[in-house]
Amino acid sequence: MDPVSTSRPAPVSAEALQHSPWALMAGLVTVTVWGANFALQKALFQVMSPGALLFVRYLLMPMAAVLLVLVVMRGRWPSVPRADLWRLIGLGVLGHGVHVSLVTYGIHWSTAFSSALIMSCGPIFTLLILHLSRTERLRPRQVAGVVTACLGVLVFLADKLVGRQWSASGGDLVMLFAASLFSYYTVMVKPLIERHGATTVMGYATLAGCIPVLCLSAWPASQMAWGQLTALDWFLLVWASLVSAFLGWLVWGWVNEQRGVARSAPLLYLMPLVAGLGGWLFADEVFSNVKLLGAAVALGGVAWAQFASSPPAGGPLRR
Repeated sequence: MDPVSTSRPAPVSAEALQHSPWALMAGLVTVTVWGANFALQKALFQVMSPGALLFVRYLLMPMAAVLLVLVVMRGRWPSVPRADLWRLIGLGVLGHGVHVSLVTYGIHWSTAFSSALIMSCGPIFTLLILHLSRTERLRPRQVAGVVTACLGVLVFLADKLVGRQWSASGGDLVMLFAASLFSYYTVMVKPLIERHGATTVMGYATLAGCIPVLCLSAWPASQMAWGQLTALDWFLLVWASLVSAFLGWLVWGWVNEQRGVARSAPLLYLMPLVAGLGGWLFADEVFSNVKLLGAAVALGGVAWAQFASSPPAGGPLRR
């Protein structure tokens, strides 16, 4: 039985509340990097296939994960109980293997802007999972803020929905499913991070997730003309693999540990704004007034959800 469904949420300590401003800043930086990564990957897909990108990514990330764990643990590989080990393996395959692969192909089949918009629906899945598992108590105003942000996302996609461009929505559907997997991973991995630390969890989950990805992406990687990549292409590839993916997941785990999943999830609504700016600057994407209105509504929903989830002055955070 999953620990999330049986354990009561631990109260937020005074130390965690002191770290909250730094955790909020780290969360904002992480979401900004992730938002920019949509346009970055679209640029990489001009010179390589999604499978080739995944192969390089999951060659670099496991090495970085092992090195980080050994440095933090001073040369000793941490052990975890067998029950937690199997949970880490399952979540690693689901979150790092399946989720990342779906996101990579979804971005390839869609646009940077639309991909980020769909991924920003993740907090809706997070709220549903939290409600069903009774892990965190959500305030009505917080739910209203997330719903408002979701409506903003729907306004973003209005042109595609009204135009019934179903054939062009395959990538968006893949991204929607990937968003639900990311939310599930975020909720289920939090107790493991609290028990073993973000570094240990990242190490085990990355190693577990890399095995199926490397097996499935080996063939497209073998068809890639690697000698044609420029120095800039390699820099973007390493950035997408180690900074956006590896470091981003590590920091996001720490942010959730400090702030709680419910307070961190609405930050993901900022990704479409960053991705939209990147698409406009580097991919010649054009946005109508309706899309800009949707951006304003989504941003307003983020602010609403964040304000509603902040702790009362002089008192502890109520979950």
